[in-house]
Amino acid sequence: MSSFTPGWGAWPPALLDFLTERHLATLTTLRRDGTPHVVPVGVVLDHEQQCAWIITDGGSAKARHLATPSPVAVASVEGRHWATIEGTAVARSDAESVARACERYAERYREPRENPTRVALRIEVSRVLCSGSLL
Repeated sequence: MSSFTPGWGAWPPALLDFLTERHLATLTTLRRDGTPHVVPVGVVLDHEQQCAWIITDGGSAKARHLATPSPVAVASVEGRHWATIEGTAVARSDAESVARACERYAERYREPRENPTRVALRIEVSRVLCSGSLL
């Protein structure tokens, strides 16, 4: 296992490729009792704002868990390659954040369907753990 602390202007090319190719991920949040809640998501990097984004419905468990800033882990795996983004996330419902997250999501995956109750989960990335082949 290797780790990378983001210097947003200098990501290792193989890691950046892996995190921008179309891979789904799992998001781990914590319930009130401290147990993990793990769900599949799409995650996108935003180099301009130096964060990662996930879009979801405002009524989802993950959005409720992130009503206040909380620790998260987002893991992607494809064959022998894997990467886990660690950081602190918070649910944001302001139009600017939701639009930004949707734009980034559309670049990596597809145009998201309309959802008037959508929120954006903004992740302040503290480090990335990954397979050594990605560094």
